[in-house]
Amino acid sequence: MQRVIDFFTQFAEFLGNHPFLAVAFLVVMTLLVVTEGRKAGKTVSTQQTTTMINRENALVVDLRPKKDYAAGHIVDSINVPFDALSNRLSDLEKHKGRPVILVCASGQHAGSCAKQLKAAGHDNVSRLSGGMSSWRADSLPLVK
Repeated sequence: MQRVIDFFTQFAEFLGNHPFLAVAFLVVMTLLVVTEGRKAGKTVSTQQTTTMINRENALVVDLRPKKDYAAGHIVDSINVPFDALSNRLSDLEKHKGRPVILVCASGQHAGSCAKQLKAAGHDNVSRLSGGMSSWRADSLPLVK
């Protein structure tokens, strides 16, 4: 417990001695997070996802391995495993005008895949927040 107190004491002392450095660090970190978040596309909830599928004919791309996809996936989704996306971008060419929603197990891989799709010319790319974990948690339908 004393180590924690010592750490915060030293941290407060550092902030007091170097306020401009601390503010500059916070600004740079905030800009980095915002910039990377924009590159990776917006996140959508499960409710927004179902709305986009029904109203905008959104394409759902499931990034999980084939085995997980076979165990249960969103209706009419396409399985393009995360590690094979760069090799299968041509499969998604015919869907360029449609909104694309990327789904992975828990939302970890969708961000980097969104960057790849945007670089390939897809304009409207979103990520399902929480991935299939949130889809299942909301008791939404899956097909096998």
